[in-house]
This record gives sequence, C-alpha cells and structure tokens, in this order.
Amino acid sequence: MEPAFSLESSYAHLRKADPILGGLIERFGPHRQRPKSDPYAALLRAMLFQQLAGAAASAIQRRFFALYGREDQPPTPQELLASSDVALRSAGISRQKAAYMRDLALHVVEGNLDFDELAALPDAEVIQRLVTIKGVGEWTAHMFLMFQLGRPDVLPTGDLGIRKGMHLAYRLPGLPSAGEARAIGEPWAPYRSVGSQYMWRVAESPWPATAA
Repeated sequence: MEPAFSLESSYAHLRKADPILGGLIERFGPHRQRPKSDPYAALLRAMLFQQLAGAAASAIQRRFFALYGREDQPPTPQELLASSDVALRSAGISRQKAAYMRDLALHVVEGNLDFDELAALPDAEVIQRLVTIKGVGEWTAHMFLMFQLGRPDVLPTGDLGIRKGMHLAYRLPGLPSAGEARAIGEPWAPYRSVGSQYMWRVAESPWPATAA
C-alpha cells in the first residue's frame, strides 16, 4: 500500500539532512512498506507482541488464532470478550495481556474507539485517544501511527531496535538515551518515520563493531 507522503521527497531530504542516513539509504535501498491491516487487528497484534521475541510471539499468535478455528485472522471483539482466561492462557497469553486485549475489544464494541475518526486527527491526539486503552502505551501508539495511519514524522525513541540501530550506525559507545535518540533524529523531520525504519534495518543486519 502506498504511503501518504512521497518517499522520493523523504529520501532527498534525509540524504541532505544526515549524510550517515543518506549512506544507509544507498546501502539498503528503498525501505519496505508494511501493508496496512484492520486497525483493531493491528492493535491486538501490538499487544500480543509486547515484550516478546518475534518467534515466540508468532507462535503464541498462531495458537491464539487457532482457538477460533482460524490461521491468520484474530477473533472478533465479541468473540474475544466471550473467551475465558483458561482458553487464552492455553494459547500462551498471560492474564494481564488478556485483560488488555479485552479492554481493546470493549472499546470497539461500545463505540468508544472510532478508527475512521482517528485517521483524521493529528498525531498527538491519536496518541492521546489510544493510550486510554489498557496496555496501549506510547510505543504502541507510535507503531499505529507509522504502520496503520502512514504518518511520516514519527520517531519512537523508546524502541530498543531504533536505539540499537543508532548505536551501530553512528558508532556510539552505548545505546543512546531517549533524549539522545530524539536529538539524532531531529534533522530527519518531517520524515522521521522513514529514518526510523532505516535504524531497524541496521539493527537487523550484520554490522561492524562500534566504538568500545
């Protein structure tokens, strides 16, 4: 799915604003667009994957979907609300995560979360609306802005992968703090979402050792 902004314009700006990031664009080529999904499913997935390694989270997701006889689709909000803790626990979902997921489902069923309305709001207000859901913090809201709404200028400074990418790409002695990460990404505005994705690419790739 096409982003809501020009990738070519973002590349031109980022090359000029930050030579290191410009080199990453040349090294990795165009960044990979994640296809958008149903917004409810996207938030449910973000909750499920919180604080878990990707392989473990994917295995839990498969078992979770299988509870409802599906391979690649989550339960509807109504189905989730009717599920017992025992059933969810059998799929590997903790009691706390089950409570978070039910709160999301309840917001949808009761009409307190209007996804069409969210798409028309500025970034800060989208975050404000989403964090009223139990288990949805700033990181999850940032992921929703970037991948679901296609917003161009999001920098999730709390994300470990982005900070690891900065540590490697900028040859820092350690992981940058959130404030340091914000300063590194400041020149990327108004395309910090694109810069962030290149930090993930770095973190996921073989990379020369940084300074000790």
